[in-house]
Amino acid sequence: MLPHAYELPAAVLLVLASALTCFAGYRLFRIVLAIWGFILGAVIGSSMMGVGNALALLIAGLVGGILGAVALVFAYFMGVALVGAGLGALITHVVWSQVTTTADPPAVLIIVVSVAGAIGAMMLQRYVIIVGTAFSGAWMAIVAGLAIAENMPGKAVRAAGNEVWILYPFSLTQDRWVVIGWLALGLVGMAVQLAITGRNK
Repeated sequence: MLPHAYELPAAVLLVLASALTCFAGYRLFRIVLAIWGFILGAVIGSSMMGVGNALALLIAGLVGGILGAVALVFAYFMGVALVGAGLGALITHVVWSQVTTTADPPAVLIIVVSVAGAIGAMMLQRYVIIVGTAFSGAWMAIVAGLAIAENMPGKAVRAAGNEVWILYPFSLTQDRWVVIGWLALGLVGMAVQLAITGRNK
């Protein structure tokens, strides 16, 4: 959660971080881990504060972001496993939303797929990092781009009161055009990484 006034700057930063992740995630993996660790930590930290105090939200978000960035940078292998787990969870949400009208997949399914993704990531690090960063970066770029354009099917960024906004990226999975755009951008990012930025030195 962030104060509503910071929605546009946060969305612009999210687009830039997502582009870096999508097209150079393997080459700059530690930097990508720091960026997304900061974002995840900021979301968790700010969600622990009341929505009525914008300063407290910002401080909690900053502290949580720093802790999240440090945690992922120093836990490189955990970060690799989290990429696989996160990619598994994202794919499960997307597929589930296309084949059923139920809002969310069962928790057990998410856990099983996430664990399988984490194990696969450790076994095939380079390729999982490339695929995971390409598609996760593409997804967040689309979410942030829609937030900037204020064209948000399914409400990617949902206002909570008048002072904060909440990022809920999985709500867009029911829009087929968004999913098609995500797949196309993810494939382009993966191709760029395999051919250029993700090549072994």
